[in-house]
Amino acid sequence: MNQRLRSLVMVLLAASCLPVRSSAQSSRTEPTSATEAEARKAREEAELDAKYQTWVAGLSPERQAWEKTLQAELGGFYLPIHKREKVAGRSNAWDFVEDDPALPRVLLIGDSVSRAYTQTVRRELTGKANVHRAPANCGPTATGVRKIDVWLGDGKWDVIHFNFGIHDRATPLADYTQRLEQLIDRMSRTGATLVWASTTPIPDVSDRKYVAASIVERNAAAAELMAKHQIAIDDLFTAVRPRLAELQNPNDVHFSGPGNEFLGQQVAMFLEGILDRTEDRRLIGK
Repeated sequence: MNQRLRSLVMVLLAASCLPVRSSAQSSRTEPTSATEAEARKAREEAELDAKYQTWVAGLSPERQAWEKTLQAELGGFYLPIHKREKVAGRSNAWDFVEDDPALPRVLLIGDSVSRAYTQTVRRELTGKANVHRAPANCGPTATGVRKIDVWLGDGKWDVIHFNFGIHDRATPLADYTQRLEQLIDRMSRTGATLVWASTTPIPDVSDRKYVAASIVERNAAAAELMAKHQIAIDDLFTAVRPRLAELQNPNDVHFSGPGNEFLGQQVAMFLEGILDRTEDRRLIGK
């Protein structure tokens, strides 16, 4: 065999050892430029939205109205997550709640920690309360002051369980308490029983992204305000603190699955006591 033929045979043998890529695999290759990546992202978002809008079109008018509110309030981070979950048929904290008129209505207001335990609260209070969630990741008190009317909606609330803290960790205490006062005033006008949830602990993280003491300070300021207004405190900070190493994600303000379950059970247990007392007062007043 001459040298040229031998070289050709070697090339063919090497080619036969290469993995064969299917067209599906080829379509999933990484984008080769920022422009291509943006185009792919836009295409995926359009496909998701089309599926989501088809899902929404099959809902009742009441459910469509709720989804419209979520579309306006969830923002660029949480709305795509919500869309993906709904398209996949998964439940989440922002599920539409079909009220049982025989049960009290409870509203949960809070940030992503609150969002993560909402479904546990809902499950634990099945048959005892209609548990709703504000149509947002509620963030700081400044957002609360702007958005509280949207979050309260038009319905009557029996209990409102609320928290602001992690997103206010750098807010001056005077501003924080002033805004909390405004929020308490607005929520009190609904006639609902208010329950304050103390903010769960945060870790000390380098570059001062998180400072544990900031939450201790804000919880103390909030506690004084709640005492002034005779508002019950669901002390989640104290409840979860002994188990942080087990239940909180490392160097993070958020909790693991078991941590969210623990917090949700604590909230449900506290709310059950509040609901019992609220019902006792209602019966006495009859």
